[in-house]
Parts: sequence; structure tokens; C-alpha cells
Amino acid sequence: MAGLSSLLTIHLTSSDSFVTRKESAVLSTTLAESEESLKAKANEPKRRVLFYAAGSGIPEVKTILSGFVIHGYLGGRTLFTKAVGLTLSVAAGLSLGKEGPFVHIASCIGNIVSRFFSKYETNEAKRREILSAASAAGVAVAFGAPIGGVLFSLEEVSYFFPAKTMWRSFFCAMVAAITLRFLDPFGSGKLVLFQVTYDKDWHAYELIPFLFLGVFGGVFGAYFSKLNYRWSRHVRNGTWIKTHPVIEVLLVTLVSSIFCFVNPYTRMGGTELVYNLFAECRPGSANTHSGLCVIDPSSQAIPVIRAIFVALLVKAGLTCITFGIKLPAGIFIPTLGVGACAGRILGILVQWWQYTHPTSPLFAACKGDLNCVVPGLYAMVGAAATLSGVTRTTVSLAVIMFELTDTLTYAVPVMLSVLVAKTVADALEPKGIYDLVIELAQLPYLDAKRDYVWGSHEINDVTDRDADAIRMENLNTVKSLRDQLFSLVHSGNGDSGFPLLREDNYGQRMVGYIGANELEHALSIVADDADEGVSFHATKPYTHGGAMSSSLSSLAAETGSVMNYDALDFSPYMDKAPLIVSSNSPLESVHQFFTKLGARYVVVVDGDGYYEGVIDKKHWLAFLNELEEEKKSS
Repeated sequence: MAGLSSLLTIHLTSSDSFVTRKESAVLSTTLAESEESLKAKANEPKRRVLFYAAGSGIPEVKTILSGFVIHGYLGGRTLFTKAVGLTLSVAAGLSLGKEGPFVHIASCIGNIVSRFFSKYETNEAKRREILSAASAAGVAVAFGAPIGGVLFSLEEVSYFFPAKTMWRSFFCAMVAAITLRFLDPFGSGKLVLFQVTYDKDWHAYELIPFLFLGVFGGVFGAYFSKLNYRWSRHVRNGTWIKTHPVIEVLLVTLVSSIFCFVNPYTRMGGTELVYNLFAECRPGSANTHSGLCVIDPSSQAIPVIRAIFVALLVKAGLTCITFGIKLPAGIFIPTLGVGACAGRILGILVQWWQYTHPTSPLFAACKGDLNCVVPGLYAMVGAAATLSGVTRTTVSLAVIMFELTDTLTYAVPVMLSVLVAKTVADALEPKGIYDLVIELAQLPYLDAKRDYVWGSHEINDVTDRDADAIRMENLNTVKSLRDQLFSLVHSGNGDSGFPLLREDNYGQRMVGYIGANELEHALSIVADDADEGVSFHATKPYTHGGAMSSSLSSLAAETGSVMNYDALDFSPYMDKAPLIVSSNSPLESVHQFFTKLGARYVVVVDGDGYYEGVIDKKHWLAFLNELEEEKKSS
């Protein structure tokens, strides 16, 4: 089943043009034999391949919500492959989860539905509001936590989350949770399989072990993220495995089958294991939750701890090599399982200590009750801490845990462990698992939450002075602009655009800016008029009888051209007031433009307002990566 899931993922959703439009009909017409196209193809960088249905999908959805377009990532084919592949992947028994992919599936549904409404189909900002709400619904269904889903969308997924998007996300998550309740997929009335309740309170002395669980979660999260990143970079992408992803899936499945078979807890499914680890052992109950309930700690504690510890090691190792293989796979459930194992071990140790020293002043609050320690509570706290260390979520994760247990009684233990885990993890590895996946896939995502030290760097260090531009004094035709766009796209900068410049006696004045997407759309309308002249300031769009601009007329007369320069108007597709920054401004101003205003490009001018260059988001990201490398090397 895992192999079939991988085959579907690879053959139905692989793409090597996910940030460009190299297969566009506009760019493919008449350019195959042109000198410019041949030169561009010769210099074209090697394309990266992205498997749309592989992984959890959260890093890519984050990238899309930050303002970039990944063509086809939220389409119908991806939805079908993700849903079917995820079913097969989970059924194969691999160390992966389905909760993260639910966010991707919900986003696909939201994107497809938005196409039926013109208000959202033509407005990227409105569509991203739908995607934010869909992400909340995905988490709500995965964990049975609608409020936690809204907060997860706000904290982890969304880039811009205004108040109106919050209540829409809340409504969407509520409908998703109600639907799940009526469907009752487990036949138990629970929204999720590992939903539990406890009838005992926690005690003050337990804050110390909860603190240790937070430290464990942070250390595990940081080093797990590092190991998974290095495994993916040096083994998965640096050896023969890169060209044989299906073989990798089959090998991981074989290794998982061998190692999971030897332990009773690793033979369980991920959600079943988490449920049993979370469960409270009630006195007199015949349900021992697969032997996890320790009735006599003095004789049973060590064998149970040994078995759980082996399960922890196996789960951690298998999750490290499984996350990132070419099939739909999430990280939530395996991480919760590892943390729950650690928490259950510590809970049993505290229970054994309290059982052997019932009169100790430390356990005075128990008042002689030998069952006052709940190992399941420790498992829940450990799971929350570990997941926080891996994903670096805090508030949303705590709320999800509150909704899972149907109470706020354990708010303090969960909050303490989550905060400690995130603090420790950030100190050991600043980037969470999703940020490392984004870095590994080279997705153009700009983290608005990070701070940078600019040092001696200036705007001139990052300004692209050689960016191709459209000159107003030239005779611009449909064919010439198409050639320029072709060269831009095949140079790997298809998500940028062209400055519109006019030369005078003192330098180049900025007239405007037109993005590659907008220019391609305009050219697609007049694809058959290759020799028509193009203007960026005419009054009648795309008409052949409008008045020709004086500059085009005079230039045509001077060159003796016989072409029809009755200019087509592309001005509706240009940005007439692009963001402009002085070359003397601090770099922090540029960073604020990109993060706070969501700009795709910033135009740099000198003190007199003359054009010097442009900074697009992709080059800015490359500059920030250089700063990170300088920081590491120093």
C-alpha cells in the first residue's frame, strides 16, 4: 500500500515548474527557434522537482499564504492523490500521521470551491482568506479541536490574519467539527480516537517532572529537526535514493515492519498508541490498556518502562527516516507518540516512587492515596511538549490539548511544558521542522517573525542593478515583450517582473512596474498580434484604432519602420506607484516593506529620484540566507 501511494504521488503530482510558467502557451509560441530562447535555454538552471502530494503540505500552504503562487499545488489532481495516497500510507502502518495532510486537503477543497465564485477567483487576497479558514477546518477535523484549529491557522500557517478572517475561520472550523460529530467515524461519539478524560487533579510537586518533560520536548524537537534535515539533504537528496523514491518507500516500509514487530506498542497504530498512553488507569477496571496500567509498581514498573523505552527509540528513529519520503505523511501523531512514551515512563517512575514512599512529605497532598499519580497525564504533557519542540507552536497546541481532554484543569502543566519546550528548542535550533522543510525545498518563504542583524550591509549590497527593464523610448512590440518575458522566466526569475523606465538628460526615471504574471496575461490576449506596438499610457485598451503616442510615432518615423504601431494599451496591468526606497535608507525599511506590506518588489532610487535598481522578494530571501551563513560562520 505504501508503494502504491508513492507511485500515485510521484506520477500524478510531480512538477518541475512550480514557481514559473515555462510551459505557458504565450511563451512557447514562435520562440523555439529564436536566438534569445536558445540562449535562455542554454543558461537555464536545473529545475527542481516538487511532489505536490508528498509530505504534510503545511510548509507549502504557508508559502502560498505568504504571497507566492505554486501552480497546481491546490488543484483537483493533488486533492485526489493526497486523499487516496494518505489513506494507503496510514493503512501501511508507517510512522506517520494524517493530521498535517488534512490541512493540505482542506486547502485544496477551499481553493477548488473558490473557483466557482468570481469574487474569489479573480482576487488572490480573498482566496487566501478562504485558504486560512480551510486550514483551520483541517486541524479541527484532525484533532476535534475547532478553537485550536483557528489558533493554529493564525499562529503557524497564515501570513496575514485580519479580524474578519478569524471569525470566518472559526465558522469554518465549527461546521467541520459539527459534521465530524454527526458522522461519528469511530462509533464512539468522540471527535478523535485519542480523546480522553481524567478524574484526578494534578499536584504542586508534579510541576518539577512537568518541567523535565518540557526540557525533553525541546531537546528532542531541536535534534530531531536537525537529524531529519541532514538525512533528507545528504542521504535522501544526495545519494541514489533521489532518483529512486519508490525504492526508498519500500525500504522504509520493510525496516518499519521489522523493527515494529518486536515490540507490542510499536505494533499498534499511531492513534491507538497515543490513546493508550494518554489513558487513565482506573482502580478495579479490567482494561489495562495493553499492559500500560501498572497495578503493582514494585514488580511491574521496570518491565513496562523497558518496553515503552524501546517503543520510544523505535518511533523516534523510524519517524526521522519516514518524514519526507515521497508519499502523503504528517508529523503530528508520531511526535505525539514519542512524547507520550517519554511522559508515560516518567509518570510510572513518579508513581513507583510514590508507591514505595507514601509517607514522604513530597506526597503529602496525596493523603495516602496510592493512585493519586496519573501516568496518562504525564503522557499528555510530554506529547504536548515534544510536538511544541518539533513544530514550535505554543498557544494553539495548548488549546488543542485542552479540547482533547475537555477540561482546563491541566492548563498549567501543559502551558509550562510547552513554553519550556519551545524555549529550549529555539536555543538549540532556531528553525522548526516546517521552516527546515521550506529551506530544503528552496521555497520562497519570508518568515515575518524573525529578527536580523544587518551589520555593515547597505541597500546597495542587495540591489539588482542589472535587472532587465522595459524602455519607454524603445519600440516595444508584442513579440519583443514576449521575448523579454521568455528570457526572464527561463533565467529562473519568473516570479518577478520588469521596471518601466524613461531616459532623460540626467538618468532613468521610474514610470512604473509590471509583474511577469500580469505581462503574460496581457500578452495572452493579443497573442496573434506579434508585430503590434505596445504602450503603457494609451487610453483605449487593446484596440487597433486608438491614437498612437507621440513618442512611438516619432520613433517610428525616425527609424523608418513600416510596422503598425497603433499602440496596444498595457497600462491597466502595470503598477503605476510601486514601493520606492532611497538607496540611503536602512535595510530594516526594506524588510518591513516585504513583511508588513507583503511587497513582491521594492524599487531603489538615488537622492534625486533616479532609478538605480530593484530588489525582489526572491533576491531578498537569498540575501537573508547569506546573513544567516555569516552569523553561523562568525
